[in-house]
Amino acid sequence: MSDNKIRVWVTGHKSPDTDSICSAIAYANLKNTVDESKDYFPGRAGDINEETRFVLDYFGADEPELIVDVRQQLSDVEFHRTTGVDKNISIKEAWETMKKEDMVTLPVTEGDELDGVVTIGDLSRSVFNVLDRHQISEASTPYINIVKVLDAEVVTGDTDKNFDNGKLVLSACVINSMVGTIDEGDIVVLEDRAEAQRNAVEMGAGCVIICNGAEVDKDAVKAASVNGCIILKAKYDPFTCARLIIQSVPIRSIYKEREHLITFRLNDFLDDITDQMTQVRYRYFPVEDEEGKYVGLVSKGNLLSAGKKQIILVDHEEKAQAVDGIESAELLEIIDHHRLGGMTTPAPLFARVQPVGCCCTIIYNMYKEAGVVPDKKMAGLMLSAIISDTLLFKSPTCTPMDKAAGEELAKLAGVTPETYAKEMFKAGSNLGSKDPRDIFFMDFKKFEIEGKNIGVGQVSTINTDEIDDIHKKISGIMDEVIAERCLDNAFLMITDIMEESSKVVCGGEGGIEIIEEAFGKKADGDAVYLEGVVSRKKQMIPSIMGVMQ
Repeated sequence: MSDNKIRVWVTGHKSPDTDSICSAIAYANLKNTVDESKDYFPGRAGDINEETRFVLDYFGADEPELIVDVRQQLSDVEFHRTTGVDKNISIKEAWETMKKEDMVTLPVTEGDELDGVVTIGDLSRSVFNVLDRHQISEASTPYINIVKVLDAEVVTGDTDKNFDNGKLVLSACVINSMVGTIDEGDIVVLEDRAEAQRNAVEMGAGCVIICNGAEVDKDAVKAASVNGCIILKAKYDPFTCARLIIQSVPIRSIYKEREHLITFRLNDFLDDITDQMTQVRYRYFPVEDEEGKYVGLVSKGNLLSAGKKQIILVDHEEKAQAVDGIESAELLEIIDHHRLGGMTTPAPLFARVQPVGCCCTIIYNMYKEAGVVPDKKMAGLMLSAIISDTLLFKSPTCTPMDKAAGEELAKLAGVTPETYAKEMFKAGSNLGSKDPRDIFFMDFKKFEIEGKNIGVGQVSTINTDEIDDIHKKISGIMDEVIAERCLDNAFLMITDIMEESSKVVCGGEGGIEIIEEAFGKKADGDAVYLEGVVSRKKQMIPSIMGVMQ
């Protein structure tokens, strides 16, 4: 995949089932095959269940990336991918880097981690506020910085150490005037008089700089070698040398350290970032990745160019079921097989909604229309979704199109539908040991009907003996779930695949009465047994809507 292409996420609903996950993977694969202008990635809006995990493992498919919110994030913004500098570089080098990069802020890094930042204001204050000739030594300036800013020739001495004791002396070449002005360790800037060079070394100077490209006295070099003095030869005049030496101070003495900065992460949401940026006067802010590694600098202006995340929804189109922040995203397509639930968009989009038993049935037919033959993996995933959603073609939602698609995909996947279905259903039927909340939200959808919020979950099992145990567990958390999700009523369908029936656990005021009236059956406590009812989409939801409307 190319980093230059626009990324498009293909994702199913919250509490994803097998159809939701397999539709996202299969449709992203199809789009990447027929459209090279963008990169399509499958996503998931929640945790996958055991049945789906079995399917992915069986056909060797990767689990889609979790997407919990599709609001704009810093990763969606084009910002300055500026390389960090070492904290020991000179002020002059930092200034030249700023000019080259056309930046007023430089990140200071150690390895791939942020250490701080230095701004053009920091550099200016450092240069213009030089009132103390000891500033250079107090900053423990590396001699190599001095060599670089002067573009000097190293005549003798070790320049790998730091200048951390002494002051800067711009000396006249009169010997008498040098006495009492040069202390041990000082940097002394001289011109060409040989006697002055020797005296500076003998007086204990740590570094002697000979200006104007003048000749260096041989005796001064010998003495320097004995005394450990550094002698540099520069092409500039003494005044210019002095000014440049001031700029050799390392930026570590003036930069702002990380703990005093406002930093952002790539996964931060722009809504949150904008609020923080408006409270301070900084122009640039460091950006780190999810592991805390430095990646660049962002400005307030960069946020104006942020594009919306591009999303394709599969197996749903109701806002209540969609990933958080869907209203902030650019919705490109909807591929679904459910009722229309009121999703609105500001611009036209491609939508394909067909009354079939499984979203993957639609997607498989789109493969055929595009002349693309799915490989064994994609065929297996789409077959698994169809078997799951139609209960191996037994559900009333199953259409001839679903059955035909399932039979063709089974041949491409190299499996026998009946044999494979038993393994798949068995993998997803071990519900007895699960936490009741995990059971309730395995395949949960929220609907708004006549101004009321209704939540309907569904789990399937081939183990009839565990249905009553599941019922007891769910009864204990129903009130908690209703309050947590701000529901008026909640229902869980415990579907017996072998008996083709469901036990519906009811919650919320009037919940039992709704199911009793919808199906003409009497409740047993807080549950109603419904023979022949296995479909939430075609039997449960339409019946509830009929009563409530």
